[in-house]
Amino acid sequence: MEQRPVRTWPGHPYPLGATWDGEGINFALFSENATAVELCLFDGPDAPKESHRIRLEERTDQIWHVYVPGLWPGQHYGYRVHGPYEPEEGYRFNPNKMVVDPYAKSITGRIDWSDVMFGYRIGDPQADLSFDERDNAANMPKCVVIDSAFTWGGDSQLKTPWEKTIIYEVHVKSITAQHPDVPERMRGTYAALTTPAVLDHLVDLGITAVELLPVHRFVRDRNLEDRGLTNYWGYNTLGFFAPDVRYAVSPVRGRHVREFKTMVKTLHSAGIEVILDVVYNHTAEGSHLGPTLCFRGIDNACYYKLVSGDERYYVDYTGCGNTLNVRHPRTLQLIMDSLRYWVLEMHVDGFRFDLASALARELHEVDRLSAFFDILHQDPVLSQVKLIAEPWDVGEGGYQVGNFPVGWAEWNGKYRDSIRRYVKGDGGQVAELAYRLTGSSDLYEGSGRRPFASVNFVTAHDGFTLHDLVSHNSKHNEANREDNRDGTDDNLSWNCGAEGPTSDPAVTELRERQKRNLVALLLLSQGVPMISGGDEISRTQQGNNNAYCQDNEISWYDWKVDQAKRDLLSFVRDMIAFRKQHPVLRRRRFFQGRRLRGSMVKDLAWFRPDGKEMSDQDWDAGYVRSLALRLAGDAIAETDEKGRPIIDDTLLILLNAHHRPLTFTLPAHKRGVRWQPLLDTSSTSFHPEKARLIRGGKHYEIQARSLAILRLLPQD
Repeated sequence: MEQRPVRTWPGHPYPLGATWDGEGINFALFSENATAVELCLFDGPDAPKESHRIRLEERTDQIWHVYVPGLWPGQHYGYRVHGPYEPEEGYRFNPNKMVVDPYAKSITGRIDWSDVMFGYRIGDPQADLSFDERDNAANMPKCVVIDSAFTWGGDSQLKTPWEKTIIYEVHVKSITAQHPDVPERMRGTYAALTTPAVLDHLVDLGITAVELLPVHRFVRDRNLEDRGLTNYWGYNTLGFFAPDVRYAVSPVRGRHVREFKTMVKTLHSAGIEVILDVVYNHTAEGSHLGPTLCFRGIDNACYYKLVSGDERYYVDYTGCGNTLNVRHPRTLQLIMDSLRYWVLEMHVDGFRFDLASALARELHEVDRLSAFFDILHQDPVLSQVKLIAEPWDVGEGGYQVGNFPVGWAEWNGKYRDSIRRYVKGDGGQVAELAYRLTGSSDLYEGSGRRPFASVNFVTAHDGFTLHDLVSHNSKHNEANREDNRDGTDDNLSWNCGAEGPTSDPAVTELRERQKRNLVALLLLSQGVPMISGGDEISRTQQGNNNAYCQDNEISWYDWKVDQAKRDLLSFVRDMIAFRKQHPVLRRRRFFQGRRLRGSMVKDLAWFRPDGKEMSDQDWDAGYVRSLALRLAGDAIAETDEKGRPIIDDTLLILLNAHHRPLTFTLPAHKRGVRWQPLLDTSSTSFHPEKARLIRGGKHYEIQARSLAILRLLPQD
């Protein structure tokens, strides 16, 4: 390749990645087993070949580095890494394949899938043991050097207390792809989340944090594109430092990084935290038969867990073909550097770790004292942000709900399953239900954790939407083109009448009531509630409970709002506001008897429909589907940030999952007790001003499959 000379200096091994200092750019790349590294400079994202190749002559502590004066932000680049190609020994170097920088802050362009993207010859009888000599640069996205300057002003992490946090899980594109009040050119972007229409919706709803589905630069799988589909959710990371350019209004020369920062700053100004769903358990390179895009071609033996004694193959705890090797210090450093970058440079407030159990595996078993946890807990930056685990992976012993250490919150899968079963009307659920409604002390108290260790949810991106959960008796994933075999059969019959859309008003009313029941229980439970975005307006995926590959109307919000959607939206807003008004619903400690004014006061009590307290036999009875719980507002025994005692109303929650109406005898634990009904899910809204007062010992008629909330009034 004929090139004009490029002047270079030795440069520095740190920081890793490409760093502009105002005069030039320092490039630094780790590779323990490489024999040579070449820096490739490109004139643009679509350049078919590099304008320059610069051999990195300097190597310090296994980091290859060079400084190129005169280069500016916007420079496109990649690497070619030389070394042994011995797959059976774990080495897969192939300098014919340009690879992206693991520390790239911006990656632009797309992968043009063809056989040249693989380090071996597709179709060769030796499969991945063969060696492909074709150049892939024209088919690869390019890294872009950015200017990190940004005017943050006084912006910083919001640090909303866990007990006051209400999470809204949302896909960047889904919420605005069809929003009529968002300018068309902005729909589906970071910037769209800052438009008045969207921001007002989130603020009016009352949530305190958005949890964004993956925004790290990800890869759309070849097998999906070959089937006319795409990787829509983004759980297929290529770059752990780069916000995905596909959510940008202007992808030119790294400008989308500023768009992301502007989104964070604007959401912070509205009082909303930004939590990122991050995928550090695997990468987009797949199994031993996957493409060579980044880590595999830079140092396969360091970045991935390989099968001991047969290093041609990858250990796969993720179901995606590979697992990152967190035992290697440089891989662990990559993850920690990435996390710190998103906190310090991008100002995000926390992370939800996809398949977090895979990160905790030192050898094979999940280890609560692994290096990953240790380094997070001692880090002065990362230990101060929200850390949420998806506490499972697909490996043996990977289901770890309740087993993550202090400092972590968890997606509580047991909460989801218990609430669904109870509301659906299954028997034998009340004992489990009691634990889930009160913060899951059986999972978290023994290890010294608090109720807010439990992130409670009834729906999430993975599974049915709220509307579809109560509207379908089975999944309908035909659009995924896998003959409806994918996804989980997690619904069974909800006894809500006809399958799918219906014009039967009785069926429609029952479905709407069940939605209200699920929302109400979620926001009445101790712990941290998480709402799946769009559920508040009855978003449907047409029965698809695995829409990971659907970048179309199946996944996008339908903002055409009818009366039923308006009623549900109003109900969700009211329930969030109700939770915020009542500290008794968001305690920082688990329930237990408290001594108040010289006597023991129960901060929690459970009652049968006849007004008597639940017995051991009642808890064990499989037929019990109706019960009540009283939350004592004068026995919280906690103080606010100024040290003042927290006093709240005493609330009574009546639960009836039976298919018939029921009469509850209201508790009369004191003379002159009066209860004021505040909410009944058989109705669509709160009407406390219209409610009659009911004395303790009298009756409250509750409809089938409903719940009610009452407030204790002062004595006469």
